[in-house]
Amino acid sequence: MTDLIHRLADISDRYDAVFCDLWGCLHNGVEPFPDAVAALQQFRAKGGVVVLLTNAPRPKASVVRQLDKIGVPHDAYDEVVSSGDASQYGMLAGLAGTRVYHLGPEKDDSFFTDLPDDADGKEITRVPLDQAEGIICTGLFDDQAETPEDYRPTLLYAKQKGMKLLCTNPDIVVDMGDKRIFCAGAIAALYTEMGGESLYFGKPHPPIYDLARRRLAAIKRVPDDRILALGDGIHTDIQGGLSEGFDTLFITGGLAATEFGPDPETPDPAMLQSYFDSHQIAATAAIAYLR
Repeated sequence: MTDLIHRLADISDRYDAVFCDLWGCLHNGVEPFPDAVAALQQFRAKGGVVVLLTNAPRPKASVVRQLDKIGVPHDAYDEVVSSGDASQYGMLAGLAGTRVYHLGPEKDDSFFTDLPDDADGKEITRVPLDQAEGIICTGLFDDQAETPEDYRPTLLYAKQKGMKLLCTNPDIVVDMGDKRIFCAGAIAALYTEMGGESLYFGKPHPPIYDLARRRLAAIKRVPDDRILALGDGIHTDIQGGLSEGFDTLFITGGLAATEFGPDPETPDPAMLQSYFDSHQIAATAAIAYLR
């Protein structure tokens, strides 16, 4: 049975580290949530380690710059691990070939240029689609106006050529302020539906958790049963955490806020249980908002 809690502090003594989602949990893409920032600061003040675990398609340095821009203080976290980080290792291993087509906005160019210090692999060249061996998808070119269906002709061509699509962000949608926008995961899902092959490295898939464990271990050795994975994505944050053997904390006031009654501050326990039953996934605990 999932415990419905009011504050992270209600259960934080059970854990030495948290793997904390960003969008919908710590910020909305425009500004941080003050209560969430305070909760993480309090957890760290008691000796806990906070690893921000995000499906952002950009590498760590770019994510940190974004956090700085919107005002997330550095004392709210110890480390950042992104889907972009994990995906870079897949790209450098040549899993999508060495000549790749970048499907995504220019703001994600750092994925190809801001490589990890221990980068070691094949030389990757970005080329037009008709010269590519595979696709690196970081998102939509214009996520404010486009949908995955706009990319069906591109994906059909790629499928006919037998290209693999390396998806740097498995999220289907995120909320940017008050607007819901599509992510790279929506394009990858469509490609798979069309019969193409999509490769994933972010939540809920193992590569991002392997990287998170390594970076956590560089700070503090923490056994899996002392790690709490939290976020608002039932099929990313919660499913991924459960698959890795972590306890999980589901944020009900995020992507699925309308599923639990008229007041997001007070999720209905019966509706929450029905939601978990329908997805055949249950978190260890749930909370309206991280606080």
